Amino acid sequence: MFDHAFSGKRVFVTGHTGFKGSWLCLWLEQLGAHLTGFALPPPPGPSLFDQAGIARGLRHIEGDVRDAAALEAALAEAEPQFVFHLAAQPLVLDSYAAPAETFAINLTGSINLMEAIRRTGARAAVVMVTTDKVYLNREWAHAYREDDPLGGHDPYSASKAAMEIAVSSWRNSFFP
Repeated sequence: MFDHAFSGKRVFVTGHTGFKGSWLCLWLEQLGAHLTGFALPPPPGPSLFDQAGIARGLRHIEGDVRDAAALEAALAEAEPQFVFHLAAQPLVLDSYAAPAETFAINLTGSINLMEAIRRTGARAAVVMVTTDKVYLNREWAHAYREDDPLGGHDPYSASKAAMEIAVSSWRNSFFP
């Protein structure tokens, strides 16, 4: 299904040093994509990014999505045809210890990326990765659906729900 979808295509991945971002980059590299990654350094200790040698298969840029200028410069230079946004503060428990930082990374970092795409005029397919935690937690037995109400009892969930609202706003306002 994806045999030639990414072959020779320029792909920009935020959060490529994280677990999911590393797996995505391995897959995209195997599919022949020309990758640029933008992320914080890999976490200390053993990491998939280091152990799998992800940096060898892409242009590795260490940066923070909260730094709008650095993010925009990296995106402009990469001239991507596809963008995958995985950069996030991904842990519910950490969001209690650092709620403002969680919102800054998850919401403002996402807005910074959308603004960089808008300002550079990038013509790219964009995938903004999120979580099922964006939905109002009703402790249902079934999986959440995209038309379930957004919610967020904890800072992580609320930051990701806010990101969903921002993505919808940017999509409708600037990328119809």
